[in-house]
Amino acid sequence: MYLQQFFLGGLGHQSYVIGDPVTKAAAVIDPRRDVDLYLQAAHDAGYHITHIFETHVHNDYITGAREIAARVRAQIVTAASAGVAYEHLGVRDGDQVRVGELVFTVLATPGHTPDHLSYAVSEGANLAPVAVFSGGSMLVGSAGRTDLVSPGMTLTLTRAQYHSLQRFLDTFADDVPVYPTHGAGSFCGATMAEAPARMTTIGQERRTSPAALAADEAAFVRQQLAGYNVYPHYYAHMGGINQQGPHILGEVPALVPLAPADIQQFLEHGIPLIDGRPRAAFAHEHIPGSINIELDESFGTYVGWILPFNKPLTLLVEDDFGRTEAAAQLVRIGFDQARGYLAGGIAAWQHAGFPTEHYAALDVDAFYQRWQREELAVLDVRDAREWASGHIPGAQHIHIGDLMHHLNELPLDQPIATICRTGHRAEMAASIIAALGREVIAVQQAGMPEWLARGYPAVAAPGPEPLALAASHAHP
Repeated sequence: MYLQQFFLGGLGHQSYVIGDPVTKAAAVIDPRRDVDLYLQAAHDAGYHITHIFETHVHNDYITGAREIAARVRAQIVTAASAGVAYEHLGVRDGDQVRVGELVFTVLATPGHTPDHLSYAVSEGANLAPVAVFSGGSMLVGSAGRTDLVSPGMTLTLTRAQYHSLQRFLDTFADDVPVYPTHGAGSFCGATMAEAPARMTTIGQERRTSPAALAADEAAFVRQQLAGYNVYPHYYAHMGGINQQGPHILGEVPALVPLAPADIQQFLEHGIPLIDGRPRAAFAHEHIPGSINIELDESFGTYVGWILPFNKPLTLLVEDDFGRTEAAAQLVRIGFDQARGYLAGGIAAWQHAGFPTEHYAALDVDAFYQRWQREELAVLDVRDAREWASGHIPGAQHIHIGDLMHHLNELPLDQPIATICRTGHRAEMAASIIAALGREVIAVQQAGMPEWLARGYPAVAAPGPEPLALAASHAHP
């Protein structure tokens, strides 16, 4: 059996190409929207893709199933009860689908979503499964979240998730490999370890699964719900788009070069400019009104968390590779209206005679010294668990994903210093505050863990029990 996994760190997304070496037929499991890598992998290995299997209607990214189907005439397989509005083969528990000599047996595993499926794969006449693709049901030492569909369904889905995990544990032998769709970095997991493996086995899960460790269903429900944390606002739009069927791109659209005057006009019409440069460069010099979201693997996640869903935007990314990466991250989450990028970058903006701005960027020690001698408003943009574990006395707490909705709550009579865990979210917040014309200071290097380690003044607040950070993402 041919099997290749594709891991996407920013989304914590794991997808697969699996093929039959006899007939050279292959299938893709839970593809992301930029699909060239699957087509290339199959081509390079000498396989032809005949099927795309979806484990569920995804809440965290736009599916690439229709993209692949349009390119190679493959058949999309998904739950008959999911109500998807595009052409597909609807399957139910116990159904079997052949891909060459590979047999995919459907398992109904509700919990992460009501219509969630998993697939047990066997080869030829051998009925023993050689792999299970568990989607958002059984994860590595964890289970998929059950609160992303609807608040009113969370309890019911969590109970269903318990029984789905028990079904895995009761059905398969210890040595059966399990390949989830959600991995490290995904907000779709509950309490995942710092850097879990990208696959597991039934035997390993018998020792580590929350369903195996829980005394009963009620205990599982309590521990699962206690592990849930914030997730990006754009998730609210993913299910509906994936159910109706995203429009087919053909390929990731190339960004159009824009002159400085074009960028200025877009800004004047309320279309944001997202600057993907490193935080230190942005603080040193940036275009007035622009927002700094560093171009790393979580770039798209934060664009989708901070900005209105799929509204027009422009970009400042100064290299071809970075622009290609930014465009791909945006279309993966349904942001299809990038108007283009500033050709020539910040240098072109300066050459055209447009003004730039800057603000102070400090490390923790320099910030502490300034905090001692000045009246500063401190804005902590971490999540509630981090805040509860210790924060600066008198600080204001607004999570970075909610800041745009609470700008009117910021104090007006003091400079504002922003802080988080690493400086990543603090920098985003600083750029937003600077766009208001306010004096701002970004704690860019490290953050509250270092502040606490130094023994600087701090208070704790009642709140959720702190979990290991990165339980769901690197910068929640």
